[in-house]
Amino acid sequence: MKKVFTILLAVCCVQIASSQNDTIPKTAFTKMYLPVWIEATEHCMDVAKAMPEEKYGYKPTEVSKTFAEQMVHIAAANKLITNRYVLGMDVKPNTPDASKFTKVEILEMMMESFEYTKQIIMTVEQEQLDETCKMYHSGNIVSRAFALFFTQDHLANHRAKSNLYLRMNGVEPPEYTW
Repeated sequence: MKKVFTILLAVCCVQIASSQNDTIPKTAFTKMYLPVWIEATEHCMDVAKAMPEEKYGYKPTEVSKTFAEQMVHIAAANKLITNRYVLGMDVKPNTPDASKFTKVEILEMMMESFEYTKQIIMTVEQEQLDETCKMYHSGNIVSRAFALFFTQDHLANHRAKSNLYLRMNGVEPPEYTW
């Protein structure tokens, strides 16, 4: 009986350790970066939630994206940038038509996209982060770790534009809490 208990205890300890390791990024860089990513995506979700659904079609000029297009672009580009630059996949832009989605569906799309990148942050190995890639628009050669900063910067760029859309519609943007 004592041997069975010891074996069960050992199995439980291994499972607990394994499940805890699933929640800890694998590299020093990703351990540092994960809280930054989480904070940035929470800010973005706060902005997306703040705009009333009836204003998701708002755009300040004819050449601007609608608010919904900004949010869908954030979600689609987030996956694209993560796949292309962090994982090195050969992928092409494929942004869905924002006018076909409700606010709730767009929020879900954003959450899924942010969670996708979070899982990459959690599981990517240092060897891959040390590889380099060529940035599509600039031609700059950067590490795949650096590309995670680009992912966040792109999100912040469109989130900041969207804050202005909120103000232009009399909606106070969520407080920035860094």
